[in-house]
Amino acid sequence: MNIQLNKPVATIDLETTGINIGTDKIVEIAIVKIMPDGTRQVKRKLINPGMPIPKGASDVHGITDEMVKNAPTFKQVANE
Repeated sequence: MNIQLNKPVATIDLETTGINIGTDKIVEIAIVKIMPDGTRQVKRKLINPGMPIPKGASDVHGITDEMVKNAPTFKQVANE
């Protein structure tokens, strides 16, 4: 399928410590921006959630405590 774009389109994917929006935290933010000419810009950032990542969540997205231990917190990168 080929879509003709007049403006860029961005999709955002979040990986988290779970599915409870009140208590769980973000561990990864990924953004893919597709430009009208078909080129893509990809940004991916690991986030330290400030809490242990449950095994069940790691089993889904593959992100572990070890991978995020030196990553910035969401507060540190929110303005980016």
